[in-house]
Amino acid sequence: MWPLITRRILWLIPTLLAISFISFVIIQLPPGDYLTSYIAALEATGDVVDQEEIEQLRRQYGLDQPFIVQYLGWLANLLPVGWAIGDDALFLQSIGHPILKAPDMGMSFEYDEPVTSLIGERLALTVALSISTLLFTWAVAIPIGIISAVRKYTMTDHVVTLLGFIGLATPNFLLALLFMYFSYRVFGTPAGGLFSPAFQGEPWSAGKVLDLLQNMWIPVIIIGTAGTAGMIRVMRGNLLDELAKQYVTTARAKGVRPVQLLIKYPVRVAVNPIASTVGWVLPMIISGEAIVAIVLGLPTTGELLLTALMNQDMYLAGSMVMLLSVLTVIGTLLSDLLLILLDPRIRYEGGTR
Repeated sequence: MWPLITRRILWLIPTLLAISFISFVIIQLPPGDYLTSYIAALEATGDVVDQEEIEQLRRQYGLDQPFIVQYLGWLANLLPVGWAIGDDALFLQSIGHPILKAPDMGMSFEYDEPVTSLIGERLALTVALSISTLLFTWAVAIPIGIISAVRKYTMTDHVVTLLGFIGLATPNFLLALLFMYFSYRVFGTPAGGLFSPAFQGEPWSAGKVLDLLQNMWIPVIIIGTAGTAGMIRVMRGNLLDELAKQYVTTARAKGVRPVQLLIKYPVRVAVNPIASTVGWVLPMIISGEAIVAIVLGLPTTGELLLTALMNQDMYLAGSMVMLLSVLTVIGTLLSDLLLILLDPRIRYEGGTR
């Protein structure tokens, strides 16, 4: 397994470099740039922007440079080792003895703050929310999917199927609005944010962590509803296919206990497609909770990504897209490792047969 992990990690380098270039290209595809949007907003309020001031802002933000220079400058700051740009914008001067440095994702035009600090403030909360949502999805979907498959075409199966379709059809932001409405009408308390007013802006402490855990369950349920409903259907369909196979019939004929037979063989195989979806579940949770974050007022990266894309804040948007890409690549590697552990039939090139 270690040679597989080593090869996958080595492939991460060219993959992420290619993704960084494609991401930077996509961010700049819309006509205009951040400065264009900023000037349009000023003119909409009646302010007149002088042409000389526009050129000065363009030089200040580095928007007067060619695309490739902007990309290489951003990449040089992003990598732990890099290069320096000389007086000529097209001339790249390599560093003779590069020194490891902390990644610098550039400055956000909209917030006028370093992108690293903007993302760092929200990343820990986003990761905690994402992992909690993923665990909640698996903990609910897998057992319910098993029950639905074992009791197929019974009243239990029909109820689970109905609830699953309702969960798939209900938008997460609508569910968030319903939670907020009933929380205020029934309990008299607003449901929003990840912290109580007493802990807003306070340094981290045991009380603040406990308060976070007390407030996190609402966004976890809201964000995980659609994924849970879809995963129940996937688990049910996979398990029904496995229960109809010959090895299950043979094991049952040999007198294997029903629970042991179910958990040890067909369930173990049926969860393979679920384990293989970690690669896209992690970034989907982060990008998919953007509207929910706006509705509930969550201090996560979802709202930050949406704002950066709307305002064409290229360094912030590009860094957020890179973050999602890194999560996708890491999730794919985790999927491969989970498949190796779950299904011993899986063999990779160079592995033991």
